[in-house]
Amino acid sequence: RHYGRGKHTLRVASRANTHTHTTHKHKRMSFQPYQDNGGTGLAIAGPNYCVVAADTRLSTGYSILTRKSSKLITLGPKTVLASAGMQSDAIMLRKVLRMKSVTYEHEHGKPMGTTALGQLLANTLYGRRFFPYYTFNIVAGLDDEGVGAVYTYDAIGSGERVSHASQGSAQALIQPLLDNQVAHSNQTTEKRILSLDDAIALAKDAFTSASERDIYTGDTLQLLIITEEGIREEHIQL
Repeated sequence: RHYGRGKHTLRVASRANTHTHTTHKHKRMSFQPYQDNGGTGLAIAGPNYCVVAADTRLSTGYSILTRKSSKLITLGPKTVLASAGMQSDAIMLRKVLRMKSVTYEHEHGKPMGTTALGQLLANTLYGRRFFPYYTFNIVAGLDDEGVGAVYTYDAIGSGERVSHASQGSAQALIQPLLDNQVAHSNQTTEKRILSLDDAIALAKDAFTSASERDIYTGDTLQLLIITEEGIREEHIQL
């Protein structure tokens, strides 16, 4: 339509207002690179020994991938690493630690000690803190004075030296038992120093009971007994 006089003309365009309602369903994309493959490890330090134990079950969800997957690796003549969590990250972490420890041995003419390997693991984990190895680790062995040493860590390398430790899917079941029997926490009786045989029996009992309740822990118990004579290995069916 045209309105106006003379050369002053106003043109009005009539247009129907059309509202189109479109429903967009936004799908949130998430990046989830991690998976917990279960399993449990523990370590007990004594005056002249260290006992490290872990089960051999590897799982995902409610499926068992294998019943013969070791979570223990020897890093030195008197040092063992126990790793629980994501299997692929644990394998990669072991390769990195072994490479660095071998390089150290070639450069210095001697293997790394347990204390040095404990610090190396802390540095390695902390260096990957922005995209961490999804592993929960224990370094165990004998220190330079021949005394049992256990170092426990979270996924980004925060750790400490303790007399005993556990990591993995059955940690909530095993740790209270170790606190009671090794550290004598919240007890009025005199603290007793465990002998090597007592520590081995305690590790076996801890895994026997934990495997009854935790579906991700089971099959075979791998025991490594570290003394001045070296590292001895035992296997027990759970």
